[in-house]
Amino acid sequence: MRIKQWIIHNEIWKGAFYTHVITSCFCLIAGFTQFSGRLLSSTPKIHRAMGWLYVAVILLFAGPSGLIMSIYANGGMFSQAAFITLSVLWILFTYKGFKTAVMGDFSAHRKFMIRSYALTLSALTLRAWKWAIVLAFRPQPMDVYMLVAWLGWVPNLLIAEWYIRSKFKHFKLTFK
Repeated sequence: MRIKQWIIHNEIWKGAFYTHVITSCFCLIAGFTQFSGRLLSSTPKIHRAMGWLYVAVILLFAGPSGLIMSIYANGGMFSQAAFITLSVLWILFTYKGFKTAVMGDFSAHRKFMIRSYALTLSALTLRAWKWAIVLAFRPQPMDVYMLVAWLGWVPNLLIAEWYIRSKFKHFKLTFK
């Protein structure tokens, strides 16, 4: 928050910030439960309920508030582009995951939700990268912010794509 003093009194940003922080916690927890094969097979109603919670929170609260915050990101256009892209992809992959499940295409559903959760985890990886970079190099705060804006989510998405391609051998990237 020290590097956010220029915007901290903006009510739009502040509302988006608190909405994003609070609701993203639900996304992390609800999303984590979705990757248990045992939960899916033994209690599909819980899987479905947690999935609905995950999707609703991202599409209605966490994603839009993240997009609003992206517009005000420190680091100028470089950081803004990173966070806007992250927000748009997060909303898109989550929506596509939801839509494919409703349509009964559970293979595509799985792939889109892997991508969505990889972006959800950017909340954690951004902070891990920030900690590691500051510890190792002691750069200026704004330099770190501009770097982790991209490092927080691009590697996650690349790992998710690698996982999808290795797990699902007949892979095609589609946006039905």
